[in-house]
Amino acid sequence: MTSAICHGAASIIAAFATGRGAAFGTGLSTTATVELTGGRGITASIGGNSREDTKLMKLCVGNTLKHFGFSSGASVRTESDIPIAAGLKSSSVAANAVVLATAGALAERHGEIREVRLSKTERRQELYINGRLVPPLELINIGVDSALQAKVTVTGAFDDATASYFGGYTITNNRRREILRSGDMESLDVLILLPEKRRIYTVKADLSNIGAIRSGVNAAWNLALEGDLYTAITMNGLLHAVAFKQDAQIPIAALNAGAIAAALSGKGPAVVALARGNASKIKKALSRFGGKIIETRTNNTPARIISK
Repeated sequence: MTSAICHGAASIIAAFATGRGAAFGTGLSTTATVELTGGRGITASIGGNSREDTKLMKLCVGNTLKHFGFSSGASVRTESDIPIAAGLKSSSVAANAVVLATAGALAERHGEIREVRLSKTERRQELYINGRLVPPLELINIGVDSALQAKVTVTGAFDDATASYFGGYTITNNRRREILRSGDMESLDVLILLPEKRRIYTVKADLSNIGAIRSGVNAAWNLALEGDLYTAITMNGLLHAVAFKQDAQIPIAALNAGAIAAALSGKGPAVVALARGNASKIKKALSRFGGKIIETRTNNTPARIISK
């Protein structure tokens, strides 16, 4: 069995309106464990969510095997602390983790996994399958293709997938699957309010108002590209809160309490606030709206194989 971990992400710019997006990494995570069984069928399970559809997981395993020219049965299981259908990129993270774990299982049998030291404190993990180094973007694109095939995404979510896989932030053209700018995130507290109405599946989101906010979203995306991530996050989130008929007073309350950015993430309903040393005050402000508050940090750590 081979396991891989991929961390969560949240929106800087949602790509619904323009096909261009941006996202940043969070400390939430999903772990996928894959075992190649030698048969033909693929079985899948989601820890703690037995009623959730496993189609995406099965497609990720099958498409990864096919991509590298192999045919095998497999079992896959995921464990996650990322809420599903909340705008916190659970599908993109799961796809990354499952694809990486499957590729890792292939590398164990038909190649190798190398740890490359870049500096005293930094290492890079490299996967070789049949003697070829596998670029991370190749794996990310298998996951994006699988998500589109499973119909769990509208845009392909290339921004979410890259931010969760690489950590830090990425600014992307989703239609072209290009990363236009990326880098590490400042180390910040991340406070997530998950309202009592906790699930809005992306493919069921009402996009009828998205056209009305297109110019504003484009302006926010340009701010992000210029490096003003925090203004972009807030601007984008407020625009989408209005378009998706979510409560814009929640991020406003976080901002009034001192958050450096606060916004609806994706189509919601989760609201994400970034804090620099004043998390308790922001948490208190968010708690007035009910629901569940999740506390984590920004993440700059890439996805990786964690057991082999």
